[in-house]
Amino acid sequence: MKRNMKQWVADTIAAPVKQAMPVLSFPAIQLMGITVKDLISSSDLQAKGMKLIADRTKTAASVSLMDLSIEAECFGSEIHVSDDEVPTVVGSIVSSEEEADALKVPEVGSGRTGIYIEAISKACELITDRPVFAGIIGPFSLAGRLMDVTEAMIYCYEEPEMVETILEKVTDFLIQYSLAYKAAGANGVVMAEPLAGLLSPNLAAEFSAPYVKKVVDAVQDDNFIVVYHNCGNSTIPMIESIISTGASVFHFGNAIDMAEMMTHIPADCIAMGNVDPAGELRNGTPDSVRKSTLDIMNACCRYPNFVISTGCDVPPMSKWENIDAFFSAVDEFYEK
Repeated sequence: MKRNMKQWVADTIAAPVKQAMPVLSFPAIQLMGITVKDLISSSDLQAKGMKLIADRTKTAASVSLMDLSIEAECFGSEIHVSDDEVPTVVGSIVSSEEEADALKVPEVGSGRTGIYIEAISKACELITDRPVFAGIIGPFSLAGRLMDVTEAMIYCYEEPEMVETILEKVTDFLIQYSLAYKAAGANGVVMAEPLAGLLSPNLAAEFSAPYVKKVVDAVQDDNFIVVYHNCGNSTIPMIESIISTGASVFHFGNAIDMAEMMTHIPADCIAMGNVDPAGELRNGTPDSVRKSTLDIMNACCRYPNFVISTGCDVPPMSKWENIDAFFSAVDEFYEK
């Protein structure tokens, strides 16, 4: 459903009571009695899962899977898939300038990208009361998976031209992938760029932000926005380059002090975070989730452009009693 997303951002900032926007999708497998492998293999199940979560929870938007393996798999990476954990990339496929030059940019729709685009199209038909966001990986995070994440930072120093060659190719792909989601009816994309959070501010400004900005400039308009996600622990020192990407919404992980982060966010942009998804939603208790959520809201909701969220993707097997406690805490805060 087409929406004025620039207005959605403004209305969200102006609203005295704001809906939470956790990155909540994979726990739908529990509601449907299926596995992660089933979910990532079926557009019907993905759309159904998004609809089930939308019906069960009060969220500012419906957010699709944060699957950081799909684009790397499309480029040729090996993927490890399990029944109850998010898919992961195994090894690397690029380790030299020659291999970077030879790397072919895949067609959008190849691999599982076709399934995920279909899922968003179907979800947009089912969910009409709030925006629907697709998920993509960020440029440096994708390049890092192609090079091997443990080597990526070293290559930035030792093989910068190779890194730039890969970044140009993955950025071109991510632009086309985002445009395909846009054509399918999505109101925006949540771009996960967590690997950039391991870089120094100078390296992030060189190897991440300019490429994120290329995607933002190519796809973002009044009806389609980019939500930038980075759950690294150095996002505050690199916030200047993050903001320079031009994204409309910024989403941060629980490794940082969200209240400190809010002092750096422009008043016309939304910032979201940052309840610990693993420590609290997956492994906490309803009481600990309530306390963590209220603590963050008490510290951050004095900023009109803050929206409570999880710090990252909620793990597939997170207890629904904990997820429900998160939403109950949000209601409790605003009822005060």
